[in-house]
This record gives sequence, structure tokens and C-alpha cells, in this order.
Amino acid sequence: MGGEKHLPKEFNHRMHHLLDHLQDKIGDLKQTMDEKDCCILNDFEEVNKLFKSIHHNAATFYLQLYLEAYTKHLEILTACAQALSEKRHGALIAIKRKDAIDTTLVHSGVPLHAKLSASLLEAIFYPGNPLHDGGVLIEEDTIISAGNIFPSAVHFKGKEKVGTRHRAAIGLSEISDALVMVVSEETGRISFALGGTLYPIQPGGISL
Repeated sequence: MGGEKHLPKEFNHRMHHLLDHLQDKIGDLKQTMDEKDCCILNDFEEVNKLFKSIHHNAATFYLQLYLEAYTKHLEILTACAQALSEKRHGALIAIKRKDAIDTTLVHSGVPLHAKLSASLLEAIFYPGNPLHDGGVLIEEDTIISAGNIFPSAVHFKGKEKVGTRHRAAIGLSEISDALVMVVSEETGRISFALGGTLYPIQPGGISL
């Protein structure tokens, strides 16, 4: 994925430990079902909390892995994505990595060349703002432009139907190494596209 190196042993070890713990919890739940005539909704809730915790660890790790070499302000991006998610404000944010992103890939946007900030990003994607339906392009700590049109996905064959923003995120990631974050205005769900693949994130699933 994204041409990255093998995952660090420390991360693999932590994930194995957490997944083993989840497996044990599921085993306990199955045993409770077999041995006791009682409501198991609380047990399901414990399993769900553990699953979300594992997903949180993984999502945070992967975003750091893919972006920390290209921006020093990952905290701003994740905080903004969470805020937009909670408000159900749709967003499309491309973070440039190694590949140049020129006007043949991203076009019709408004040049900003403004310092990256959560407040500015949230203002751009506020419903009714003339730029809110387009994509934002970020390079290092600068918002290069907003209101951009990204190419739509060509090769995406996901099982679920995806909206215009998600197809645009996948499309740009198919032809560049940019990481593209998406917030769904319908569900508030945060995802990111990289290498032509869309990766969903659990609600509240990223923090730095």
C-alpha cells in the first residue's frame, strides 16, 4: 500500500496482542451464550469497545506512517476531520506526498496559498461556502488551493456504492501518490484514499 516498507515489529506485536485479546473476549461471549440464560448485550458492548480501540490504534498509526514525512501538521488535519465529521460537513482534502500534482490532475480551484489551520479548513467546507463542494490541496503546511475538481475513480471496484467525493478521492489517488481524506456529509464517516483504495475509519477513530 502506497509503496511503504514493512510495518514495524512493535506495531505488529501490539496489533497481535490486541487481536488476541479480542479473540479471547469473543470466546468468553460464546461461552456465556452456551452456559447462561441471560442477556448478553453488555458483553457485545465490551467487544465493540475493544474493536473500536484496535481500529483507533491502527488508523492513527497508518495516517502517521503515510503522512508524517510530508506534513508537520497531521494533528490539525485529524482534528479538523473529526470536527467536520461531528457536524456532518462533507470534506475532500488531498495531501501532496512525493508526486507533483499539476493542473492536468487537479483543476478549476481557487489559489489560496494560506497557512494550514483547522479553522480555515472548517470554513472552506462550511455548507453554503462557494468552495465547499470542491477539494482542497495541501502541501506541507500550506493550503495551496480550494474548490478543486479531482478526477473521478476509473478502476474502483468496491462492493459498496460511494458518493462523488469518495470517487474523486479514489480517482486522484489512482494517478498520484497523494493521500486524500474524505468526510461524508451523509454519515459523518471519515475515510482516506491511497493507491486507488478507500480505507474507512471508525467514528472517533483517529487522534494524535
